[in-house]
Amino acid sequence: MVKTVADRPTRVAADLLEAAAAEGERQSRSAKQQLDHWARVGRAVSMQTSLARRRVEAALAGELDERELSGDERVVFNAELDASVSEAARTIRFGEVLAARGVTTVALDEHGRLTRYHPDGTTSLLA
Repeated sequence: MVKTVADRPTRVAADLLEAAAAEGERQSRSAKQQLDHWARVGRAVSMQTSLARRRVEAALAGELDERELSGDERVVFNAELDASVSEAARTIRFGEVLAARGVTTVALDEHGRLTRYHPDGTTSLLA
């Protein structure tokens, strides 16, 4: 017996939802339909077991120089790299990582003020 999974509420990154709404309008699709389309295309690309896919995976792992990829392979390489970097940027708390290494950082605080964050956890506003 095959179980099916019905649509269910899912969180989607705001930038992807906005892009899907814009592209969906051009393609006569709703934002959800566009996200579904992109997911299916991405799944199909990700599931390829061809030599080209293995070469892209080798380049992503640092085992093959990106310059050795063909133009089409580079498109996939760049898309995979962009997705990985975007995910890392959303999940890694760089300030905490740097503070653990003893690095003082400067960023905007919750009020939009330029603030220095010291590794010991103290902060100071910058003029």
